[in-house]
Amino acid sequence: MSVIDEQPVVRERSVSVYDFRRPATLAREHSRVLELAFETYARQWGTQLTAKVRVKSVVRLDDVFMQSYDEYAASLPAVTAMVLCAVEGSDAKLVVQFPSPSALGWVNRMLGATSDSPMPDRKFTQIEQALVRGLMDEALEDLSYSLGPLLSEAVRVDTIQYNSQFAQAAAPGDLMIVAVFTMTVGDVSAPATLAVPASILLARLKKVNQTESRGDAPARIGEQLEQVPVELSVRLSTSFVTPSQVLGLSVGDVLPLPHLENRPFDVTLDGTRLATAAPARNGSRAAAVIVTIEESHR
Repeated sequence: MSVIDEQPVVRERSVSVYDFRRPATLAREHSRVLELAFETYARQWGTQLTAKVRVKSVVRLDDVFMQSYDEYAASLPAVTAMVLCAVEGSDAKLVVQFPSPSALGWVNRMLGATSDSPMPDRKFTQIEQALVRGLMDEALEDLSYSLGPLLSEAVRVDTIQYNSQFAQAAAPGDLMIVAVFTMTVGDVSAPATLAVPASILLARLKKVNQTESRGDAPARIGEQLEQVPVELSVRLSTSFVTPSQVLGLSVGDVLPLPHLENRPFDVTLDGTRLATAAPARNGSRAAAVIVTIEESHR
């Protein structure tokens, strides 16, 4: 073994900066609200595409998360179609992203093609851009309908960019709510993303589905436990038998019980006696009247 082989391997450690004033995670309650809204949008978008391109189209939501715009842009292909949409009252823009060849395939279908053919990865011509803008206008209407009170501002198509590194929809550190979709138009599937400025949605998410303080967590857990159904049993005194007696049982055999006729039944929970009860009736049903309560010293 050489001297070099004997030297310990030094592993480099990377440090990720986390700003606690701007947490980049969604509360579980908020994430669920957004998932339901974007699933509705996916169905609406798929229906709209089916009507426009005249072939069955399905849009499926894959994930919803929050990240900075810089991280979002870095996750996209270098060359792709990014529809930047102006949101009333906001400097940051909403982004709808999908591969350019997929959009050209939609345009091809809209212009009368009956089959899917490989499309180039290029910028749109003026006619193609006008048709894509028309699709996006209707997609934004579906988005406003799906998000409801979460997105009450007017949203309109601003520009279409083709380089994710140069498209400036927001400041690098601005947080975005990103929804990832899989779009299947005919036999062609492609990924797509929708990025909405988090500043627009987060404040309204707290109103639509408020997250509650954890300060009263013990009391809330206690309240919840009090509502959990448990199995309560009313039973006679336990009788002990041998395995041979059990194996020798047949129809008509009588098992003597040590329980006296005038003795109340035991009320048990998971084998622990809580009280005693006497037999009674409640209308047409059998019932048990509590006679005594076992004292708890815990």
